[in-house]
Amino acid sequence: MAGKDYYAILGIKRDASDKEIRQAYRRLARKHHPDVNPGDKAAGERFKEINAAYEVISDPEKRRKYDLYGDQWQYADQIEEARRQSGQTRSWSGHGVPFGGFDQGDIGFGELGDMLGGLFKGTRPGSRRGEDVQHMAEVTLAEAYRGTTRVLNMQNEEPCSTCGGSGKLVGAVCHICQGSGVTMRSRRLEVKIPPGVTDGSRVRVAGEGRAGRGGGKGDLYLVISVKPHERFTRRGDELQTEVAVPLVDAVLGGEVAVPTLKGKAMLKIPPLTQNGRAFRLAGLGMPHLAGGGKGDLCARVKVILPAELSPAERELFEKLRAMQKVEPKG
Repeated sequence: MAGKDYYAILGIKRDASDKEIRQAYRRLARKHHPDVNPGDKAAGERFKEINAAYEVISDPEKRRKYDLYGDQWQYADQIEEARRQSGQTRSWSGHGVPFGGFDQGDIGFGELGDMLGGLFKGTRPGSRRGEDVQHMAEVTLAEAYRGTTRVLNMQNEEPCSTCGGSGKLVGAVCHICQGSGVTMRSRRLEVKIPPGVTDGSRVRVAGEGRAGRGGGKGDLYLVISVKPHERFTRRGDELQTEVAVPLVDAVLGGEVAVPTLKGKAMLKIPPLTQNGRAFRLAGLGMPHLAGGGKGDLCARVKVILPAELSPAERELFEKLRAMQKVEPKG
């Protein structure tokens, strides 16, 4: 994503409100979601770009850093620390480095490299931040609809608090970590899974990953897998199902109950409804993951023929056939 304008990716202005950001994301996510564009690699890459842009622009603190430092926003804390240590008073362009260029007096990339190099000189890679951790979580479609939680039993490797991660204590091997510099800590962690998650959704829990040597922690990512449902098929935020309609109601019209993930909804069947006709029930699909409304439920008619006929019913059908029979022209 280096050098790409997140605002341009979302198609919004730099002063866009939170509501405008959410609306732009939902519109683009629906258009480019892999479920809507199966087999389209370009749409998949575009969807990743949209999510990466939204993750930054929708977070007030990340957005502030991005507005100041552009695609170097992830190094904002290091940049500001380096400036403090070097007595630097000049600032970055408020337009973002990759897009607006540098205003007169801004820090250039060469100076940035010198500053960051000085700040991290003598430190080992990964000493400031630990590793991210991923866990798989399988949920039902109903859980994905309403949101749910998962409790994880975490085994975290952390720097030994007794020796500070050095493995030694007063010149001897630390008796707690046996010289390894790390200890294992077990605990239970409850993670909230928001409504609207789909296959591949990642729920981020900041600071719950592995700890680095310097004490900083990575993040925990819960990777979601949604189990297939026996009644509903999902396409993006739309749900699809079949609704059984008796033959008489299909011919004369009537009302039938349609199953949904929150109960039943009544559907009016017009007279002479054909088998396979689809009806769209607005707002009865899956919640939008970014919030603000739900998709639709598409109910497809499956006309049910009677399993058996009483003598009176057979007589009526015989009369109907006789009425519809067309005599050959002679």
